[in-house]
Amino acid sequence: MSLFEALWLGIVQGLTEFLPVSSSGHLVMVQSWLGSVAGGDLVFEVAVHVATWFAIVVFYRARIGELVLGVLAGKPDAWRYASKLAIATLPAVGVGLLARGRVEAAFDTPAVVGVGLIVTGGLLWTTRWSEPRARLVEPGWGAALVIGLAQALAILPGISRSGSTVAVALALGVAPLAAAEFSFLLGVIAIAGAAVLVLPDAVTHGTLSWPTLSIAFVAALGSGLVALGAFVWLLKRRAFYLFAYYDWAVGTAFLAGLLIAG
Repeated sequence: MSLFEALWLGIVQGLTEFLPVSSSGHLVMVQSWLGSVAGGDLVFEVAVHVATWFAIVVFYRARIGELVLGVLAGKPDAWRYASKLAIATLPAVGVGLLARGRVEAAFDTPAVVGVGLIVTGGLLWTTRWSEPRARLVEPGWGAALVIGLAQALAILPGISRSGSTVAVALALGVAPLAAAEFSFLLGVIAIAGAAVLVLPDAVTHGTLSWPTLSIAFVAALGSGLVALGAFVWLLKRRAFYLFAYYDWAVGTAFLAGLLIAG
């Protein structure tokens, strides 16, 4: 992989990890356009995921610090919120452990990306009606589990993790900024888990140089912070649903390209 490809793929990872457009789906498409073998290098995958993990930690550092200190001090509110994050993580863990083979097979089926983007667009479109009515400061116990199920669905390429979890949270009445916070704090666990899952294979099969990985890491971190800010900005202005047009257009175009390529 060239340094340009590392820079470009890092930017794509950072932007699409947080904007509701599916990072996994976009990396598949960009790698196809560039003719890149990055998708086969697990060290690259770990590097860009760790970068996006750091982006969340930096962006929500005050809230994360508050939660950590609250849990250590035994504060009920902190323990309750952390427990809801743990419950919401369980569905994705179950899918990762029990259906990993089927998920990997989905990544080998390009059409899944196009269908997934169209589904994501549909979820985003529902926020036109759910967002104005959402008022809860945090999800309830049942809502946390349902949000976790949405995250588990987003393991499939083309389904946006941020888009699906926030759309479901809004539908369950969680206020926009609270929905984003829960989604991205949940992402801290999900991204760390994904990185740890592939780390053993990455150690033995990585082929990329440190300069290449460093450029990808910095690009993913920087673009991730920009994407997080844009995500929250759109929620504040009730314009979140506009990404549905993008997902529908890209998903449909990608499926059309596959049909033409035959």
